[in-house]
Amino acid sequence: MSFRNTIISDPLGITNTWVGSDICNYKGFYCDNPPDNISATTLASIDFNGFQLSAPTLDGFIDQLPDLALFHANSNNFSGIVSPKIANLQYLYELDISNNNFSGPFPTAVLTMNSLLFLDIRYNSFTGSVPPQIFEQTLEVLFINNNNFIQKLPDNLGATRALYLTLANNRFTGPIPKSIGSASSSLKEVLLLNNLITGCIPYELGFLRDATLFDAGNNLLTGPLPCSLGCLDKMEVLNFAGNLLYGKLPEVLCELGNLVNLSLSNNYFTSVGPMCRKLIENGVLDLRKNCIQHLADQRTAEECALFFGNPRSCPHPATFSLLPCKVPPKSKGHLVSDNAAFLKHRL
Repeated sequence: MSFRNTIISDPLGITNTWVGSDICNYKGFYCDNPPDNISATTLASIDFNGFQLSAPTLDGFIDQLPDLALFHANSNNFSGIVSPKIANLQYLYELDISNNNFSGPFPTAVLTMNSLLFLDIRYNSFTGSVPPQIFEQTLEVLFINNNNFIQKLPDNLGATRALYLTLANNRFTGPIPKSIGSASSSLKEVLLLNNLITGCIPYELGFLRDATLFDAGNNLLTGPLPCSLGCLDKMEVLNFAGNLLYGKLPEVLCELGNLVNLSLSNNYFTSVGPMCRKLIENGVLDLRKNCIQHLADQRTAEECALFFGNPRSCPHPATFSLLPCKVPPKSKGHLVSDNAAFLKHRL
């Protein structure tokens, strides 16, 4: 009732159901038996998704519900900061406050919540930096996209055990850490698009053998595509559009059997082989606005000359022709020769 009094807008009339002594009948509230007393009944879950409630704070509300296991409040108008008192909720394993008006720093209270598996704070106004420790938690889902985080991608990014990792639409800088290859046993979807990420694509990215989606579009990545990407045999959607990538597309990448969308438009690639051309014909590969002669809808010669007039290079160039997996025999014959020729030309 104290929380109800802080609500300043309730267009759907949700709080009209919050009457009487049985909270378990209130809309959005769900009861269950607490883990330490199966004969009792307690408030175990709150689901406010889409309720369009407005309140200046949640402080003094969910942190006062010691048995709470799930709190979902997507698409409301809650604001303020996330109270550090939520760290006392020992059973909370899903926290979703996405698409609200929360602000302030990253809610560091979650770093001590050992039961938390699902954290979704996207589409808010959090600022500052994300503590690297969050990538060492037992989280299975980490959505922090569409905020105002400004920092270098932490070196321990690959320590994450998350299945779904979304950092898009912030202002992350620096290169994709090589440690990302250490997350090979967990990561399935990674969204890094619309940041300020620089550097070359690490060879270790090819270790993500279970990943089905990797999106790093609209950043400042440069260099060639490493052949190790040809090991991503479960990949369905791969996006590097809108970067500063160049060179020849590795044919082994275009031979991945599960690809439904390979987006490489708005880069500076100069050569494409027969397997990749087949993907273009099938509508899988998008290579518009590159520097490939005799291919439709490419950059002008002036744009390409201006780009290549500024020499670029990547550290450890030999790694771009390495494969950390077995590939079909038809791919083995041209991998080394194509990339060796490219590397010789660049050097």
